[in-house]
Amino acid sequence: MTNRRDFLVGGLCAAAAGTAWARTPRERTSLLNGRKLEALLPKHFADWNEVPSDALVVPQSEDSLASKLYSQSLGRIYQATDGKAVMMLIAYGDTQSDQLQLHRPEVCYPAFGFNIVNSVAASIALSPNVIVPGRTLSAEAPTRVEHVSYWTRVGEYLPQSGSDQAIAKVKIALEGQIPDGILVRISSLEPEAADGYALNERFAAAMLSAFDPAGRPALIGSERAKALSV
Repeated sequence: MTNRRDFLVGGLCAAAAGTAWARTPRERTSLLNGRKLEALLPKHFADWNEVPSDALVVPQSEDSLASKLYSQSLGRIYQATDGKAVMMLIAYGDTQSDQLQLHRPEVCYPAFGFNIVNSVAASIALSPNVIVPGRTLSAEAPTRVEHVSYWTRVGEYLPQSGSDQAIAKVKIALEGQIPDGILVRISSLEPEAADGYALNERFAAAMLSAFDPAGRPALIGSERAKALSV
């Protein structure tokens, strides 16, 4: 026979189960909406032109962890008419979960033999009224030093650190969403770090201006994409 205590315990368990179910992410969201990165960014825009090279640090082979994290990636090297060059990587993951999440450069560069120095939060200006929260860092290897500027997007959030990224995922999960995510990374080989970061920002602004407007939300979120179009 069920007594009052058993009834209360059962009720609490049911309530807890209901809360857990309510907080379980169920709806996938995508700001890329099936578009292909390759088609969204021209190979030539403003004073920048793509140049062939194999010097880009990119996600690894088809059977690697990176291939499971990213459903699309676009890596190119661009050179400006003044001879300055940048390396660009856009890596997109259609699912951001506990098992699958963006790898920030602080993680992937050491896997290629680089040491990370001077990693700091930064504001990257894409236009006078659009600034994205990101990071700048220098990655040192015996043969070269890359000055890296990057930002990440998870859902509509642009986290500046690994801890920010984890918090964003929790917030989105509580909303019942399974978000997509993207890493936008730009690097250069300028002798001075400050010059490298300035060059990266110059390229980022030109790149977003040339990027297909329909794909901009995937890079910087919906609100900033709208502001960039104004």
